[in-house]
Amino acid sequence: MQDLIPGIIYSFAALFIILDPLLSVPIFASMTKGQSNAEIHKQAFIAVAVAGGLMYLFLIFNKTIFDILGLNLPSFQIAGGILLFLLGIQEALGIEIGHSKEHVKTAAGVVIGTPLLCGPGTITTVMLLSRDYGLLIPFIAITLALLATWLILYYSEFIQRILGAVVTDIMGKVLGMLVAAIAVKIIASGIIALAVVA
Repeated sequence: MQDLIPGIIYSFAALFIILDPLLSVPIFASMTKGQSNAEIHKQAFIAVAVAGGLMYLFLIFNKTIFDILGLNLPSFQIAGGILLFLLGIQEALGIEIGHSKEHVKTAAGVVIGTPLLCGPGTITTVMLLSRDYGLLIPFIAITLALLATWLILYYSEFIQRILGAVVTDIMGKVLGMLVAAIAVKIIASGIIALAVVA
């Protein structure tokens, strides 16, 4: 029990920081702008469900998934980084790539769920925590981090109202650039890691 609580606290902090739901609020708010509260809450649930599904999947099966598909983490990093880069460009420039605005709004939960919330960094963190703590501690920490993330996204409209539409819009564009920059870093580290593996 003495090791359980510190392990959960550390794991929760690591996962919450890497999930960074506050970063997702302006982007989530802009993607669900004009939707009803019920639809926004639904998209928040979908986002957390998608992120959680992937996190639990990689916690339990770990590298088995990559082995079955003949993939490795660097290739996943590069693919996830490219998707994240496109998302960042869309938000920073206010453009849509490949789909109509309506499609993006209905798919907001999925896009936020992955790769924004649960990307290569989150999956890597989950895999490292499972190596260090086994299954129980990361499982509890993932559940707590997802709950906190869901609450933040669920009340994203309220948070947006406090900040104001102009501030949220500016934050969305600035964070879009930051997301694109993070994506470039993920892609670069993936390429370097892939070169080492090869």
